[in-house]
Amino acid sequence: MDLLKGNLKKIYFKYLFASFGSALIVSVYSLVDCVMVGQYEGPNGVAALATVAPVWNIIYSLGLLFGIGGSVLMSAAKGAGDERRGNSFYTMAFIGVTAAALFSWLGIIFFQDALLRLFGADDLLLGLAGKYLFWIKFVAPLFVFGQFLAAFIRNDNAPATATMAVMAGGVFNIIGDYIFVFVCDMGISGAGLATALGQVLSIFILCSHFLSKKCRLRFERPVGFGHMTRQIVITGFSTFFIDIAMGILSMMFNNQIMRYSGSSALAVYGVIINVNTLVQACAYGVGQAAQPIISMNYGAGMEDRIRKTLRFSLITVAVLSVLWTALTMSLPEPLIRLFMSPTPEVLSIAPDIMRKYFISFLLLTYNIYSTYYFQAIMKPKASLAVSVLRGMVVSGLLIYTLPVLFGAEALWFAMPITELVIAVMVAVLMRRYNKSLEALS
Repeated sequence: MDLLKGNLKKIYFKYLFASFGSALIVSVYSLVDCVMVGQYEGPNGVAALATVAPVWNIIYSLGLLFGIGGSVLMSAAKGAGDERRGNSFYTMAFIGVTAAALFSWLGIIFFQDALLRLFGADDLLLGLAGKYLFWIKFVAPLFVFGQFLAAFIRNDNAPATATMAVMAGGVFNIIGDYIFVFVCDMGISGAGLATALGQVLSIFILCSHFLSKKCRLRFERPVGFGHMTRQIVITGFSTFFIDIAMGILSMMFNNQIMRYSGSSALAVYGVIINVNTLVQACAYGVGQAAQPIISMNYGAGMEDRIRKTLRFSLITVAVLSVLWTALTMSLPEPLIRLFMSPTPEVLSIAPDIMRKYFISFLLLTYNIYSTYYFQAIMKPKASLAVSVLRGMVVSGLLIYTLPVLFGAEALWFAMPITELVIAVMVAVLMRRYNKSLEALS
């Protein structure tokens, strides 16, 4: 596919189907785990996985930091005709992600209990969460590399390979969950084993790209080690922070829920996290589909193709927002029953909690997509501002002040209000930067 001259609509939808499937299946890892564990262990199992969720956010975000940051710069350089510089960014990003993978691995091995307690686990949940992470610890770096490699392979004109890798791992995880959790009677530990083995399979398929004749990824000696690292980190930081923010938000919500409402409400939030991850994955899919196209055309100064890709993306985002909001608002009780065998208390409080939170889905996909768009047109500061304000500043302020001012039930409105505030800011920034694209022509 020629990203600079090919039929833009066909290219966009080919990338969309590939990246959408890839991003969506990643969320299936945690979703299927939660369903199986909830059915086997009950609400405590779901609550335990809610305390593990921030660990996943940290792992995935490190892969995205160097994967998205490096691949955006690589595509822009190659779009401008500088193949060697593009591969230098790949090399530098690879060095960075290797260090990050090792760092996160050591953190999980040596500080597991401290991290889980920080993320809201009590003594009961700590034991269950530890059983789940037992197998994950053996292959933790592979989850970082999975995100990294998928980003670069998509930008190397092979989105189908990235999708195939993630889908194969996801399918294995689904089958493995049932076998290990129920057939082998391993419970929550079996879910961890299935997830770990699924990621091993994904990595094998991703690495097959390097044996392909179409692979243009080459190690090239970086020029300006510190400068290139800084560029990669600045460009990728907003995407990194989106996933880190999910971990931060989960930690804040977990602690506030335990403070004001108790473990039954935390079990409901465990379901919300998984549904939210699925919706957010859809936004990732749209962003990851558009980013290689926009980055390449930005490097080549193709303003019209950037605007058309943006238009396709925003239509996709609008459709997804309406569908997800309508679906989740109408099915709170079936969603709870899907993830666990609920207690009467959980069943009584879940619909109201979930409907309040799910209002945020109307604007979530738009706000997440905007960070990819700003990255692709080389506006990392705008992308970072959206990520930080949405993921920590505005949301954090509301999570801690709403219950104090209006009572415990107000906590669930924190994200709908946050998404509304950020959406207004995104619209202003997008309008401003779209005008500046005229200078490319």
